[in-house]
Amino acid sequence: MTQKSPITTHVLDTAVGLPAAGINVQLSRLDDQDFVVLAQGVTDADGRIADLLPAGSLSEGTYRLRFDLLEYLQQQGSPVFYPYAEVVCQISELDSHYHIPLLLSPFGYSTYRGS
Repeated sequence: MTQKSPITTHVLDTAVGLPAAGINVQLSRLDDQDFVVLAQGVTDADGRIADLLPAGSLSEGTYRLRFDLLEYLQQQGSPVFYPYAEVVCQISELDSHYHIPLLLSPFGYSTYRGS
């Protein structure tokens, strides 16, 4: 069995009811007082990024996913209220998988810990 990235994400555009493809996402980890970029990716046709980190590379700490929404929303012809969204989470279980979805609309977004 192939090991998977310990952190994955998925963006759904709730305004149109479809996955949001082509969104740039940056994964960072808090080091002292600054976030250090660990990985970057672009959501695929299904709105997913499944390969942000190599298996076994996770360490305890505070992580941030930054979703660059400006270009995607402009391409959709949607108003741009949030040019980006940042989701910060605390990782403490190194043998767990962390799926962090983003539900997106022109005037709001939400997230949760997925499975």
